[in-house]
Amino acid sequence: METKLLFPSPEALQLASDLLRSGQLVAFPTETVYGLGADALTPEAVAKIFAAKGRPADNPLIMHIWSVDQLEGLCRIPPLAEKLMAAFWPGPLTLLMPRTDRVPDMVTAGLPTVAVRMPSHPVAQALLRKAGVPIAAPSANRSGKPSPTTAAHVLSDMDGRIPLILDGGACDVGLESTVLDTCHGTPCVLRPGGITREMLETVLGTEVSVAGSILQPLKPGEQALSPGMRYRHYAPEGQVTLVTGEEKEVLDALRLLFHTSETAGRRSCVLCFHEHLEALEGCNPHDLGLRSQPETVAQRLFDTLRRLDQEGFEAIFSEVLPPEGMGLAIMNRLGRAASFRSVAARDALSAPG
Repeated sequence: METKLLFPSPEALQLASDLLRSGQLVAFPTETVYGLGADALTPEAVAKIFAAKGRPADNPLIMHIWSVDQLEGLCRIPPLAEKLMAAFWPGPLTLLMPRTDRVPDMVTAGLPTVAVRMPSHPVAQALLRKAGVPIAAPSANRSGKPSPTTAAHVLSDMDGRIPLILDGGACDVGLESTVLDTCHGTPCVLRPGGITREMLETVLGTEVSVAGSILQPLKPGEQALSPGMRYRHYAPEGQVTLVTGEEKEVLDALRLLFHTSETAGRRSCVLCFHEHLEALEGCNPHDLGLRSQPETVAQRLFDTLRRLDQEGFEAIFSEVLPPEGMGLAIMNRLGRAASFRSVAARDALSAPG
């Protein structure tokens, strides 16, 4: 299959909508990451998403809409969800809501809820309007890999697998949307993103909880209620290890771990904040962005992880952020990229040999 890469001209948008309505796949930009879309109400089309990505069928998808009116007959909108829609839609917030039988089981992994969001990216909005159908769309990458934030990332993973990629430039947020469960008592963040827990609590005027699986793996047999809850996700080919502790000890440990790994014959690097590039000179430092500006760290994280694969690193040692505000979303992605492998800096520095 030939994969076309087109800028979103009126002609390209018409081609994309025709493909979607005929049961084909289209990759398109959103403000978070690039999505791999299919007509959400056609199971045969949705099945092609799983085939193209190599995605497990028990991992639910997000249904994208351009108007709340599209949800009529597809789901019930809880009062809390209505309040959040008014505050954050269109934008990077996905809401879990009770669904009807019109939503295919393939979209929801058989769950009684459906995940819905309204993207703010103008290309995504134009495509949704022109297609006239809800679009099921996970991130447009091979399953488990870092999510794509540019059309070039999508092409790298999907060339020959899908007919069309719409190139809308780099994504603004850089991490997938926040997913919030509004169906089971206290609202619960299942996946953190650009809409933080604190922002949700300000609008709702009530407590918002955070799923325990955000900073640790799912328990054996535990069902994934949201995309992004799987054990290893967003991961480069090399083994990522998170290094925790006080700043000076972390920097010392990063240098030690890097040199020990290199001595053992593994091509190694460190992921560090911009403020520490000079301190980690000689350790193949890769700039995550300013620690004081986590939004910039989020925006460049997946691009940085993809470059590590291009450069062939086998061992990657990374700084961490406090898991609060946008830092929670960043640590969720880094934790899953590392399969939750971490080492305390003090332990690394005191280890024998």
